[in-house]
Amino acid sequence: MSPLPTPPPQATWHATGSGVFPYTARADGRRWVLRLNDFPEHPLFTLFVDGRVVGDLDDAPAAWRLPPRTTPPALTVPERAEVLRLMAGLGPYGAETGSPCTGDHCTGDHCTCSILTDEYAARRDTPREPLRDDVGGSDPARPDAAADRM
Repeated sequence: MSPLPTPPPQATWHATGSGVFPYTARADGRRWVLRLNDFPEHPLFTLFVDGRVVGDLDDAPAAWRLPPRTTPPALTVPERAEVLRLMAGLGPYGAETGSPCTGDHCTGDHCTCSILTDEYAARRDTPREPLRDDVGGSDPARPDAAADRM
């Protein structure tokens, strides 16, 4: 496989709050997304640009400056929804080639690919501050978000 492209220097990675697609960046009008795979059964990450697979990597280059996963997402509700819509159906490793992993052929006993549905990807990764929409409302996917602010 050829080397992975380097995101443009102005690309800033943001935590998404998704345990399946934890990082995204927008640069030069393109959406870069990292899928967190079931490591070590599969490579640690798969990189997508505009919903198309670019390749796998076992670690993100330090130059990418990924934020800690505990960092609250810096995405608006519409931006997060855009990422999830773009990545719909691509949760399990191999889904991008039309052969999603079901865990049946992995060498270990702990592959979780079969649960990586779109609904699972949309779940919030950990309790954090609610996402904000463009007008200051809370994340409609989390009806309990108002309680987070109290």
